[in-house]
Amino acid sequence: MKGFQILNKTPKTFFIFTPLVLLLSLLSLAMLFYGLEFWINSNKVLPVPFAVSQEAKMPIIKTEFVPTISARGAIIMDADSKVVLYSKNPNLKSSTASTAKVMTALTALDYFKLSDVLTVREKNAEGSVIGLTQKEKMTFENLLYAMLLPSANDAALAIAQNYPDGEQAFIAKMNEKAKELKLYNTQYADSAGLVDDGDYTTPFDMARLASFAVEKSEIKKIVGTKEKIITDVSGTHVYSLENLNKLLGEDGVTGVKTGYTEEAGQVLVTSKMEKGKTIIIVVMKSDDRFADTQKLLNLVSDNLTYLSIHP
Repeated sequence: MKGFQILNKTPKTFFIFTPLVLLLSLLSLAMLFYGLEFWINSNKVLPVPFAVSQEAKMPIIKTEFVPTISARGAIIMDADSKVVLYSKNPNLKSSTASTAKVMTALTALDYFKLSDVLTVREKNAEGSVIGLTQKEKMTFENLLYAMLLPSANDAALAIAQNYPDGEQAFIAKMNEKAKELKLYNTQYADSAGLVDDGDYTTPFDMARLASFAVEKSEIKKIVGTKEKIITDVSGTHVYSLENLNKLLGEDGVTGVKTGYTEEAGQVLVTSKMEKGKTIIIVVMKSDDRFADTQKLLNLVSDNLTYLSIHP
């Protein structure tokens, strides 16, 4: 009986430490969720999947305030970590307008070299053009400048039509690229962004796309150029190009692309250098894309701190 009593005797410390362990566990969970809530407030979203580079650091806005903007959809994203710092209707689907040309450039760079000579297959006078003529020959690099600075639709068409198997094959490749980059709410129907009911994206997808685009040195250089004079390969046709991004060069702005159609409204995708890091800002369906973007620039300018993270 004595042995039986010893086996069934419960130590008093059990009743003391068990509730303590449970309490500490609950406190740890509470702190974890509080930290996540602090990082991702009610108007912020995490990219899916959430993947960061080994050098990534988590950005945090030091002093938060909610800017009043006209854009129906907007986002601020850290390009490296893909952390969202601010958002307004980040998953709102809308026409891409000419920001589709960012994907056109990224897709084309997978196939063409800058020195490749492309031939204009047909004259395109729809929307913004520089006036390329049929059978005109121009380097791929110069067509990129024409497409990304004054947003020339004829340059975008020429690039797509010179792709193997033609324009439709190129558009299919654009959509393939969208899936590869996990742009789940994005679709393209043409290379210029003219098909409002077929070209669509969201602020989140557009920011994610831009974050990959500016990693390409060729795109980064071109979208950061204010003015450029280009010619065809013979030097006969000369074109003076001007970047449509009025904010370029101000407040650390280094690019990226404007867009406008009646359906899309005013669209602007912006890259900004802040503390040596690239920040992406997107406004869609805006009444004043430059004023809206300036307010979002003010939100992050001298207002970010970066914490080291270990994936």
